[in-house]
Amino acid sequence: MTKAELIDEVTEITGLKKKDVTGVVEAVFSTMTARLKKHQKVQIVGFGTFETRRRKARVGRDPRNQSKIRIPASWSLGFRPGKQLKSAVSGRAARRAR
Repeated sequence: MTKAELIDEVTEITGLKKKDVTGVVEAVFSTMTARLKKHQKVQIVGFGTFETRRRKARVGRDPRNQSKIRIPASWSLGFRPGKQLKSAVSGRAARRAR
């Protein structure tokens, strides 16, 4: 699904103007991006958690000539799906807590 397709579907579901939905979607994505740039978690209950993870510097090998190369430390983005999303994707109904 592309961003345009997401906007179209939300517009259809909510009955709001496409311009309004576009603004909201852009605001959500920019807010999430700003938080992740600051290495803060973005947790959406029922959907999942986006977080940055630090990768340590390490020594790797060049596949062409097998010489050692230094791979610098970096940041990567991770996503852990929530229980409701896992249940929806797996086809199982979400269990209610008693």
